[in-house]
Amino acid sequence: MARVTALIDANNFYASCEQSLDPALLGRPVVVLSNNDGCIVARSAEARALGIKMGTPYFKVRSDLERQGVVVRSSNYALYADMSQRLMSLLESQVEDLEVYSIDEAFAQISRPSTLDLLPWGRQVRALARRNLGLPIAIGLGASKGQAKLANRLAKVNPGHAGLFDLGHCSDADRWLETIDIEDVWGIGRKLARWCRARGIRNARELRDMASGPLRAKAGVVGLRLQRELQGHACLPLDLAPSPKQETCVSRSFSQPINSLTELREAVATYVVRAAEKLRKQRQRAASLSIYTRTSPFVPAFYSRSASIQLDLPSNDTQTLLHAALPLVERIFQPHRQLTKAGVLMQHLQSTDHLQHHLLVPCSDQEQQRRATLMHTIDGLNRRYGRGTVQWAACGLHPAWGMRRERLGHAATTRLSDVPMVQA
Repeated sequence: MARVTALIDANNFYASCEQSLDPALLGRPVVVLSNNDGCIVARSAEARALGIKMGTPYFKVRSDLERQGVVVRSSNYALYADMSQRLMSLLESQVEDLEVYSIDEAFAQISRPSTLDLLPWGRQVRALARRNLGLPIAIGLGASKGQAKLANRLAKVNPGHAGLFDLGHCSDADRWLETIDIEDVWGIGRKLARWCRARGIRNARELRDMASGPLRAKAGVVGLRLQRELQGHACLPLDLAPSPKQETCVSRSFSQPINSLTELREAVATYVVRAAEKLRKQRQRAASLSIYTRTSPFVPAFYSRSASIQLDLPSNDTQTLLHAALPLVERIFQPHRQLTKAGVLMQHLQSTDHLQHHLLVPCSDQEQQRRATLMHTIDGLNRRYGRGTVQWAACGLHPAWGMRRERLGHAATTRLSDVPMVQA
């Protein structure tokens, strides 16, 4: 049987997650804001229909949104991450192989049946996602990742396709490819799009059929591979085992500028705790770390400073990383500076499968196991009862610099206090 590549993604993911947990939002225009309620980063289909633009600063359109009855939500990352994990688990049970491409996208491979028709399968998967998670998804099918990307776009932009399109099993594939502008082809940037249009290449079909020589001279093997993908040759296999990360960064802008050493210590400690959680989830240890802070780049006398330290033993233990990072804070702090952002970077990451010991830093296997058990217990409690259930004192209790999320919705999938109560 022929193997088919599918690109499956959730429509308007952040907004759809908000609608999934609050049915009163269904059919209403919804927008989701970025960190500190800055810009619009997600829009429901109804909000798109009103002409609301992605990336628009919230303060500029606040009154217009209120006048149009648009529901505004702050970013709820715990909810989105949990819904993404649930969606990927559902998809994994319905396909043969799955590559998680982003928080709301996944490539999959399935075998085409003897009837060659995969639309019944696609309708079933879409129904499952809607019924089990309340998420609308679109599915594009093709012989390669490039074709699946185009098919997914056609599934979304053409209402007649109802969120599902099979480019490898349609009556007139060329006609559909001609409807996709060259700028909308996966892998085509602005410069390459201009180059193509200057040579009369206006759409996906013309890119697929153009002479490969000039394209290779301009874009190299990447351009040639893209063209072969459009022709139906699977040049990009599914990445079923992503490469280990080389670095892990946690950084945030403050809800308001800070200028005290105590506040900066709390912020750095908070980001170290989060970075340590990520390391343990990735099954990695950091051999060194860096911290940094800066003022706004839009004010005079811009200030930016960083500091680094090498660890004696690579670690993902929160206590060890805090002891290494917090003494660095005094090196990057400068009084009377209005600091607007800070971050932590875990570097030289290593797998937890092996640990190179240090002759002058003894660490018994029993002590390692005890600390690992403690970290596992803390992570488990925070996953079960909500982040911050068990917190480190260095992070502070109610920091004024914390992310501004004045319109935060519910997170009933990750926070017990948000689970709705029904009186029967």
